[in-house]
Amino acid sequence: MSDWKRASTTEYLFVLLGAVAMAGGAAACRSPQSGTPAVAVTADTWASVDGRPITRDEVDKAYRRTRDVSQTLSEEETITAKLSLLNDMIVQEVLLARAGPLKVDLPQTDLDTAYDNAKKNLSDAAYQEELKRRNLTAADMKDGLRREMLAQKVIQQEVGSKITISDKEINDFFTANRAQFNVAEESYHIAQIVITPVRDQQITNGTGDDAASPQAAVAKVKMLMERLKAGASFRDLASGYSEDPESAPRGGDMGFLPVSRLQQAPPALRDAVLNKQPGSVNVATAGGAYTLVLVVAHEQAGQRDLSTPGMKERITETLRGRREQMLRLAYLTAARADAKVENYLAKRLVEAKGSVPSLLPGPNK
Repeated sequence: MSDWKRASTTEYLFVLLGAVAMAGGAAACRSPQSGTPAVAVTADTWASVDGRPITRDEVDKAYRRTRDVSQTLSEEETITAKLSLLNDMIVQEVLLARAGPLKVDLPQTDLDTAYDNAKKNLSDAAYQEELKRRNLTAADMKDGLRREMLAQKVIQQEVGSKITISDKEINDFFTANRAQFNVAEESYHIAQIVITPVRDQQITNGTGDDAASPQAAVAKVKMLMERLKAGASFRDLASGYSEDPESAPRGGDMGFLPVSRLQQAPPALRDAVLNKQPGSVNVATAGGAYTLVLVVAHEQAGQRDLSTPGMKERITETLRGRREQMLRLAYLTAARADAKVENYLAKRLVEAKGSVPSLLPGPNK
């Protein structure tokens, strides 16, 4: 397990306990309810899913659970972060609505164990102090973890458990990509997430997220690293948030790069890859831009075949990752189409042309 997976800092704890599901699954979708109850919309109603309101207070709590509250952001950056979080919460609500019909349950003992494990490296005093700093209760944290775990169980049942990769698919992939497995020199397989501190003209990631200032870039790097520590897929985050138009649609995949080429790369990027263990994620920075680099694999020179140890597993993981990404997107698209979703915050922002300081919380929110 890589270093970032083992992290047990206070920030990691609160990201883990407050994480929001960001992915869908793959199965038949329920039909929208014809009798969806009407929502009593107020200024504090920021969205609704099939008649269930998502309030400003809920978004604020999720924000305080998952973000570094000591980070100073502009009004626009704060609203942008909360709008992105609200979209994640809408996805989560759609998934949670499916848990009952799919008979997906989360035993209380599983929740208690996960909660205790997540905070076991903090003393009770340190934990209580952090709760106070974030203006949260232990119940708030446990509820965020419950929703995350239940949503993930829906995803696993509806996506992960239904993906199978046959021996024929493995053989066909190897045959079609045989040259890829002939490593002419020592090479590293890497993937990347790029964040720039300026407004980009072309954003092709799935969320449309674009850090437009140095402060926003720093906050975005921190957010992404926290989500990785909490177990999020690098591929999914790259597809959703990377600002590189070429690699973002591929989940950040850059393939194998020979050591000779890496040695000619900028020092920060070179040092983020060379001699790093597969599975590790390191941050390279240059000129205010940041690159999160995942070392996928490290290969010595030589020809590989399907009898090479780990080769079949690696191909299986590649094919599984591609299929899961496709099915998640398909499931989520269908799920949101079947649900009655209203994003009132987004509509108000559009109508007000982004000038809505009243939507920002007070100091204790």
